[in-house]
Amino acid sequence: MPKPYPQEFRDDVVRVARNREPGQHLKQIAADFGISESCLTNWMAKADVEDGTKPGVTAAENAELREARKRIRLLEQENEVLRRAAAYLSQANLPKVMYPLVRELAEDGIPVTVTCRVLKIARQPYYRWLAGPVTERDLVEAHRANALFDAHRDDPEFGYRFLLDEAVEAGQDMASRTAWRICSSNGWWSAFGKPKRGKNGRTGPPVHDDLVERDFTAEVPNELWLTDITEHRTAEGKLYLCAIKDVFSNRIVGYSIDSRMKSRLAVAALDSAVARRAAEGYSAAGCIVHSDRGSQFRSRKFVHALNRYGLVGSMGRVGAAGDNAAMESFFSLLQKNVLDRQSWATRQDLRIAIVTWVERTYHRRRRQDALGRLTPIEYETIMTTPATQAA
Repeated sequence: MPKPYPQEFRDDVVRVARNREPGQHLKQIAADFGISESCLTNWMAKADVEDGTKPGVTAAENAELREARKRIRLLEQENEVLRRAAAYLSQANLPKVMYPLVRELAEDGIPVTVTCRVLKIARQPYYRWLAGPVTERDLVEAHRANALFDAHRDDPEFGYRFLLDEAVEAGQDMASRTAWRICSSNGWWSAFGKPKRGKNGRTGPPVHDDLVERDFTAEVPNELWLTDITEHRTAEGKLYLCAIKDVFSNRIVGYSIDSRMKSRLAVAALDSAVARRAAEGYSAAGCIVHSDRGSQFRSRKFVHALNRYGLVGSMGRVGAAGDNAAMESFFSLLQKNVLDRQSWATRQDLRIAIVTWVERTYHRRRRQDALGRLTPIEYETIMTTPATQAA
């Protein structure tokens, strides 16, 4: 069963269809985006339900119902924890720790996370206790840490010296150095601590080596992807575009457009590329994803997304535009053909113009010398065999 297209792509197709010129048929718009007319009709029907113009259950309502059921189940688990805890605390010869109760509840199907949150205890010490007996030293350390944490929670502006005084009053004697070590390892610092210093605008270190070295060629699809972010002003503010291009056919296999340039913009573009390729029968595992050293591409979220999909990261040098020249050339075309053609009043207008130009003109009408005077879609169709797609 083919995987669904990403939601952002669906929304853009629906926007273009709704804003089509008089006399333009849905069949032509569907062909421009490489989907069937029935698929576009279904997307528009679902969008009408989402907008409230037609009756039906929206995705938000479905999500809200699922969330309500999840919340009810969680409340039932929390009530069971409180009931069992009350009975456990009323027992004679009470143990010094609550961990046996956590273990019993886990055996009955209540997650450890829920039990620890309700009882306000940490999970890591519980798992250590579960793996082996708690030593006397660890127990003393835990009591000291609990006393310091209670003092820090009551007075976040206190430094470790004042926290030590509060812990001593609570019956937990320790050296000043011990209090500093415990507070340092847990990050319990005064709310009035010294402000963190910035990096003076310096670009951070690369998280990947340069595997491309300006060799922008590929023998098969999904061998090398290039990505970058561009921006343009509208009367409402800036609009940011993160695009991913397959070097094999120069096709934009994924993109994301947003009003803010955060790491989620790059992650959403990567998700879109993988999902669209999967919907077309391609596997992206092992593909090299080359970018500059922007913070969005060095972020932990983007690196985790690469690992999740089995992709290989690559980065160029600082201040070397030629290390990602093939991607810059696409943005140059976009700048001349769309961004600088007029002044844009809203982000919505500019978004529709970008998506329409990429999917209709760049992919299906603009012939390229590097592709033998073929369009990216034509080139992929002719040069890609079913065996290549399966691979």
